[in-house]
Amino acid sequence: MLEGWFLYFILFWVVFLVASFAIGGFFMFRKFLKRFPKEDGKSDMDWEEHYVNETIHLWNDEGKKMLNELVTPVPELFRDVAKHKIAGKIGELAVSEHAEDISEDLIIKGYIMATPKRDHKFLLKKLDEMEIDASPYRHLF
Repeated sequence: MLEGWFLYFILFWVVFLVASFAIGGFFMFRKFLKRFPKEDGKSDMDWEEHYVNETIHLWNDEGKKMLNELVTPVPELFRDVAKHKIAGKIGELAVSEHAEDISEDLIIKGYIMATPKRDHKFLLKKLDEMEIDASPYRHLF
């Protein structure tokens, strides 16, 4: 039978592998749910892609630069995903408001609405760093 340090080594690896698979499975399942079609036949990610493609011509260089600056607090590994999600929300707002271009106001509104509530303190900190007054947007928090 197993005895001593080898037993603890095997038990450690069993716990480590089970935990790793559980964490990975959780994130894969979340991604699957976002890809799962809703009643209208499109998933959340399909709508996100639709709004980005619908409003791609409305973005100017200043807007892209501001969006890139706003997502800097996000870890680099997840930055592209966050940027796409925020751009999708900004596009949704632009379509609903029939905007002729992506303004700073739309970018800030979309940024706030696309950011999870748990990250709003980082969002406010970033807006303060960029010297943007968040008081007109308090109702979105």
